[in-house]
Amino acid sequence: MDGGEVMTPAARAEFAADVERALRATPGVRNVYRSGSLISHLLRAGAAALGSRDDGSPIVSVVAGDRGVVVEASVGIDFSAPANVTLRSAYTAVDAQLRAAELPRESITLTVVYVQPREAA
Repeated sequence: MDGGEVMTPAARAEFAADVERALRATPGVRNVYRSGSLISHLLRAGAAALGSRDDGSPIVSVVAGDRGVVVEASVGIDFSAPANVTLRSAYTAVDAQLRAAELPRESITLTVVYVQPREAA
């Protein structure tokens, strides 16, 4: 696939699930959270409050960009390792998934949204 080709929704969802599994298996990653803006989270929460079911969309965002695949994920990490070490390992895990699927990487964006405190461990 080059950057101009589009992944089918099913292929995108399957790849996103593979990336999520790889992130969850990364040492220091305690959880993976849905990527997106505050507004999209509020809209999703409002829809859930009104009785709308989860649309089944993947937690990890995977889209075809101009030059390859764009992956975005939000992770919760363990306090016991420096965030940069955990993020580097998580980045490597996502990049390995892209290489295994023979997908070109446009970008990988990982955001730490939660650090598991010592007392909760």
